[in-house]
Formats: sequence, structure tokens, C-alpha cells
Amino acid sequence: MSKPDPTPYATLPSRAFWRTGVAAAGVFGLSDLWTSPWALPADARFATFGSCFAQHISRALKARRMGWIDGEPAPAATPPDLALRFNYGVFSARTANIYTAAQLRLLLQLVAGQVAVDAPEIWADPDGRFRDSLRPAIEPDGFASHDEAILSRTAMLRGLKRAITGADVFVFTLGLTEGWESATGQPYAACPGTLGGSFNADQHRFVNYRAAAIRQALDDSLVLLRGLNPDIHLLLTVSPVPLTATASGDHVLVATTRSKSVLRGVAGEMAEDCPEVDYFPSYEIITGPATRSAFFEPNLRSVVPQGVETVMGHFFQGLRLTAPPRHGAEAAAEASRDRAVTEAMAAEALVCEEAALEAYNAS
Repeated sequence: MSKPDPTPYATLPSRAFWRTGVAAAGVFGLSDLWTSPWALPADARFATFGSCFAQHISRALKARRMGWIDGEPAPAATPPDLALRFNYGVFSARTANIYTAAQLRLLLQLVAGQVAVDAPEIWADPDGRFRDSLRPAIEPDGFASHDEAILSRTAMLRGLKRAITGADVFVFTLGLTEGWESATGQPYAACPGTLGGSFNADQHRFVNYRAAAIRQALDDSLVLLRGLNPDIHLLLTVSPVPLTATASGDHVLVATTRSKSVLRGVAGEMAEDCPEVDYFPSYEIITGPATRSAFFEPNLRSVVPQGVETVMGHFFQGLRLTAPPRHGAEAAAEASRDRAVTEAMAAEALVCEEAALEAYNAS
């Protein structure tokens, strides 16, 4: 009788077992969580977009003077606090937070010319000001006119296109499955009436996107990204930040678990299917059992700085910046220009529109 082959488990490394990989390691002993599958240029350039937590990646790249792209910088001599108030330097273009894959797809369709710039709604507020339904809080006091809102949207789309065409990696943090749409199917950045506009039950509908719809939106987005930049890579993450509120009818804890589980599953499968897509485990680092929730503030929602630093440590450790440089003086000049603004903004609070829903909590 021939000797049986060893089982696949006999040769696994210690990180493949819970006891040695997690329980014994502890949160600060976790290792080999992620290694980029791509050999990126030594001066690789990153565009960052998505939900609130994505802002931490932007800041970390800027703080390390790496190739973070600012496709829509603030006007010259704008004070840093004013620039932040108007959402400059938060993401690689002035998109504001992009919470759902459906929102991302619509923005990319606008950039690609598949949807007219003025097709998504502009909301008129009761005070006579106007807001962009794609980013209702981008101007704290709203726009003076419909035309001004469209001009600002056009500038944002130019900045988004510059970020895409100049990036080696497009980092997108998935935040929510819950969203709101118009009767014709246009996704909104927020429920009408919360950050602008007014709610109409006949015209506005709640949607809790399922896995298949999210995957389709991300697949479509990847095609659009590659159409603009054939060499771009898509790095997906899932925000560990719980929902502020849910309109699903479920308890917010159940709704949060559902949302994050669906997003995590879709992101993982897409990374498995597409060589130009990868997943970075920021969600697992913050929410895993090893942390015992220590990476959350007392509100159990905001992530403490130590948690952010731990996430970023794994991110930069896993990057493979081993290919020859390709961007040269362009990236160096941009890094020098952005440095003063970056340092001044470093201690500012995150811009998070979804958190405004707490104002509707009557308890």
C-alpha cells in the first residue's frame, strides 16, 4: 500500500490558522495580511475615492509624500481650513463621499460622456439656493444658481478624469449598500431632504442594493476606468464604519452587518476574478476579534488614530513599488505643491455626510 499524500493543511504557514495567525498574534502582531499582486512603479500614483474612511488613505499617502493625485486642487492661496470646508484635498477630485457602487458608475458614465453633464438632478432649496444631487454638501451654503451648480459639476468631472488618467491605482472604499434613487433610477448621494432638496415619497425610493447589482456596477465601473486609462488598477476596500442610520426596517446593527458582509463578499469575488482588481483588508483590521473594538471611539463608530495607523502600516508594508519610475518630475512637483496644505489639514475632522443623519435621531 502506497503512503498517502499529506493533507493540504500539513504545509500551511502559521498565518493560515486562527490560533497562531490571530489569537496568539494579537492585533499588533498580525502579519502578512496583504501583499499587492502588482509590481507598481517606484513613483506610483494613487487616486482615492469612496466613503468617509477613504479619506484616511488620502491623508496617509500625502503624509508620506507619495504620489497622491489631486485632480481638482483648491484655488491658489485658499486657506487650508476654507479649502477643507469646501471639500478640496479630501479626495482626488471634489466628488465628496461616494458611498455606493451605483454612485461611482454614474460619475464615471458622466466622465466618459455616456450621460449628459446636466442629466442628474440639481435640487432647488426653499431658500433659493441650489444643490448638486450627486454631492449636496459640497458647497456648505449651496450654489447661487442652477448654472453655477452645473459649472461646478463640470469642473469636478474634469478633475476626476485627470485623476483617473494619471493614476496607477484607483483606490475605492465601499461604504453602503443602502441608498436612494429617483423614480427614473438616478442614484443620489443622500436621501433628498436630509442634506438638500425635499423628499417626495412618489418620486424618491429607498434601495438596498444586493450583491449582484453591486457587482454589476463595479464591473461596469472597471470597464469605464480601463477605457480612460488601460493601465489602471482598481484597489477595493470596505469601510469599517457602521451605518449612522438605516431605512431598511431592520435594527441598525443587523443592517450594518448585512451591508458590510455584502460589500466584503462582492469585493473579494471581484478581486479573485479580475487580475487588475485587488482587495485590501482595512475592514478586517479594524473590526476583527483581535481588536476587541479598541479601534473605535466610545461612539463605536469613529475609528481612533491608532486604528488608522495600524491599517496604513499594513497597507504600505504590502505595497510592491518595485517597477521602474514612470512619472518623473510631474509627481515631484505636485507633491511639493500639496505639502503645505496637507500638513495644515492633517488634524482636521473627516468630511462625512452620512453622519448628518444622526440629526434625525429623536432619542
